[in-house]
Amino acid sequence: MMPANDHVPSKAQDSFVGLKHALCNADFSTARRITSELATATSASLDDALALIAHHAKTKPQAVELLVELLDASGTVRRFAGAALLDHTAVDDVGQDALISIADSIDTYNGSSKVTTWVHSIVRRRVVDHLRRQRATVPLDDGDISPAARMSSIIATRATVRDALESLPEIYQTPVVLRDIEGHSYAEIAELLNRAQGTIKAQIARGRAMVAARLRSTGDAE
Repeated sequence: MMPANDHVPSKAQDSFVGLKHALCNADFSTARRITSELATATSASLDDALALIAHHAKTKPQAVELLVELLDASGTVRRFAGAALLDHTAVDDVGQDALISIADSIDTYNGSSKVTTWVHSIVRRRVVDHLRRQRATVPLDDGDISPAARMSSIIATRATVRDALESLPEIYQTPVVLRDIEGHSYAEIAELLNRAQGTIKAQIARGRAMVAARLRSTGDAE
């Protein structure tokens, strides 16, 4: 379902048109700049932008990255997780799990509903997974490990994923390397890079999701 954007303000509509043009022409530098501007747009404008990006994400891995970035920057995923969880740390963890799941399952979005509706269903499943793990009293088997934990393990061991990691922008690559390969805590990474811990968590989430998206493009996703 492609968005009908005649209801959005002029400035937002201009941004939407620019984004559509950039995506159609595979100009992802311009698309990323416009996407960052739309992170604080009205709900209707954000819905239109997400629908447009999701449409292109099925065939363009770079658009998957844009989708993850916009969902993260707009606070959409964190808001959904926060509505179901009281623990701020859990909200961060579930949010990261959800972003990875979104990147890995974009093919399941059929356009019949808003992207945010589809995203909410994914976040809800990750919340359930988190609560189930909290209640567990026996060690987890591989099938119960969260997407973020699986991604961390894969990044640390598989050369193909390391290749994908090396192609990431430095702002995402360095935090993911420090977390998933060198094993530093979020607090340690924040101190090493002189960035806020919340920023570090967001950058690691985006970086992991980008790795998942790039694996999908090479047919190497699990």
